[in-house]
Amino acid sequence: SRLCPSRNRPGPVRGPGSRLRSHRGLRRSHRLGVKCSKEVATAIRGAIILAKLSVIPVRRGYWGNKIGTPHTVPCKVTGKCGSVLVRLVPAPRGTGLVSAPVPKKLLSMAGFEDCYTCATGQTATLGNFAKATSPPLLPPTPT
Repeated sequence: SRLCPSRNRPGPVRGPGSRLRSHRGLRRSHRLGVKCSKEVATAIRGAIILAKLSVIPVRRGYWGNKIGTPHTVPCKVTGKCGSVLVRLVPAPRGTGLVSAPVPKKLLSMAGFEDCYTCATGQTATLGNFAKATSPPLLPPTPT
């Protein structure tokens, strides 16, 4: 989880009543819960509840032969949020998660063992970085 000061409150910035935003993920499935509150405990609890309410199963795949359990992303996929663009590329077994800390935590929680990533844009913005990592993990929508 990560706490970030929120900027959507009028009045003095970082005053005694400043708001905190919490980002939470869940294991073996993928969904991100984001909650903004005046108190830390309320923000974390609300983010966990929102993440549990929006759980989506993750599609995993293979790199090369289909031996053993699926361990990587099924194909090259890209996600975008704000200026952040994240590309996930399948990797051979044993590579590990080649990624920055934010996507690495989300990918490991989703159950991926091996994956290459490439990110561009303002990746210091945690919320956008996490949200850009989310769409590639979701199953494809039927057309």
